Amino acid sequence: MMDTGLIHIYCGDGKGKTTASLGLVLRCAGRGGKILFAQFLKGRPTGELESLKALPQVTVLRGKAILKFTFQMTDAEKQATCEAQTALLQKVRDFCEMHHPDLAVCDELVGACALGLVPEEQVLDFLKDKPAHTEVVLTGRDPSPALLDLADYVSEIKKIKHPFDRGLAARIGIEE
Repeated sequence: MMDTGLIHIYCGDGKGKTTASLGLVLRCAGRGGKILFAQFLKGRPTGELESLKALPQVTVLRGKAILKFTFQMTDAEKQATCEAQTALLQKVRDFCEMHHPDLAVCDELVGACALGLVPEEQVLDFLKDKPAHTEVVLTGRDPSPALLDLADYVSEIKKIKHPFDRGLAARIGIEE
């Protein structure tokens, strides 16, 4: 599909980072592309996962759900979480190396990196060593300067207002 795969980062505190990445998944699938959609930090069932099942050219990889904030974890829990999230990154790298997808989305990898749950150096190595034609999308809050420098596209989604601030929980079909 493409000769040169670029790197996108969708970051910020607003709603829509994953949704934006899914827009590229749909666009790429509509053109016959092969897609990897990997979710870091997330483990709950969501509507997008059900939709992706209908697209045979999309492979979904997910890590173990994070059930606590990192500041609430014991050292052993944090170590186990780091190992699980880093193992997911290795699965992403292996998939890209073996299958050369047209698009690889690493949802919440920026957040996992910012929280210290995935070594940033491994993320940077993946981005530098990815197949040349593979477009990569990273989402999450607080990208480091090194990630920002490596990216070709950086889009910040800023929260102005969100129903969660009023105590409204995530709703099926909208936030999950």
